[in-house]
Amino acid sequence: MIIALSGRRVDAFDTKQPRFPLQNAERVKDEVRRMLQSQHATAVVSSAACGTDLIALSEAGSLGLRRRVVLPFDRKRFRETSVVDRPGDWGDIYDQVIDQVEANGDLIVLHKTEHDDPYAATNKVILDEAIALASETQQTAGALLVWDGASRGKEDFTESFGTAARKLGLKIFQVLTM
Repeated sequence: MIIALSGRRVDAFDTKQPRFPLQNAERVKDEVRRMLQSQHATAVVSSAACGTDLIALSEAGSLGLRRRVVLPFDRKRFRETSVVDRPGDWGDIYDQVIDQVEANGDLIVLHKTEHDDPYAATNKVILDEAIALASETQQTAGALLVWDGASRGKEDFTESFGTAARKLGLKIFQVLTM
């Protein structure tokens, strides 16, 4: 199975509504790993933000799965705005994952999109890439949401990712961060 993935970043230092506390990262990592194994995943398609994305990409790498990463803009800008701006030691993991993925030809950087929001565009490409990869390899695609299970409202990209995946007929899996 090809897994398209979206989820929460770890909570900011000053968060008022916890959604993914850093102390839950180890449990989430174990649950993501079990899910990838139980679904016989062969590849993960995601972005590479701190928290969910990097946890899943690291676990996929340790399991020998293919990893395809979609970034909304160049890797340096993404690192600054979506990786090292939250608690945890994510920078080195990000650099290692991106270097490996890029060397394998599986890094996609969106420089221009037709969408107003680069993150919404990224979600669309993640789903499209997972479906295309599943078709190429004669597998099925599924979507994994790693989140607290509650909407943050209109700007909740994890929720909209799940909605789009359902509309595409993908099987949905969840790992809760709380």
